[in-house]
Amino acid sequence: AANGIAFNLDGTKLFVLGQSGDNIDEYTLSTGFVLSTASPNGTIFDVNSQEGQPYGLTFNNDGTKMYVCGWAGDDVNEYTLTTAFDVSTASYSQNFSTEGTGRSNPSAVQFNLDGTFMYTIQGDTNPRIHEYALTTAFDISTASFTEKVFDLTGEETRARGFCFGD
Repeated sequence: AANGIAFNLDGTKLFVLGQSGDNIDEYTLSTGFVLSTASPNGTIFDVNSQEGQPYGLTFNNDGTKMYVCGWAGDDVNEYTLTTAFDVSTASYSQNFSTEGTGRSNPSAVQFNLDGTFMYTIQGDTNPRIHEYALTTAFDISTASFTEKVFDLTGEETRARGFCFGD
């Protein structure tokens, strides 16, 4: 049950978040962003200790932080990577609960370019994107709900992912 994907900056690494194993599998792409050139590189990172129903995956801009959100904890989990975009070097750092918004089941997490805003899709049905302001870029311990919500119900009743353009 692959629930989320992410790439490194040049597209030579693909990360797939799976729910059946509660882990992140890392793939190497010989040509950036060309999926037909992907092959598993054997690196697997288990997130089960923090999240038993993972849905969303993203990284900060330089790949030194990774974020996983999910339904079991109704939260976003932050991991520190000592080597950028190498999940074998990841260690759990902290989490941020999304329960205070009146919605549960975060299915995706994204940040704006400078990391001062975090966004999550929440809700198994009738999903909404919630906005959080961060006083320190990419540090989820500084996040607070802005009360800004974008309702997706008219477009999709079970949205599980989203992304922003450049």
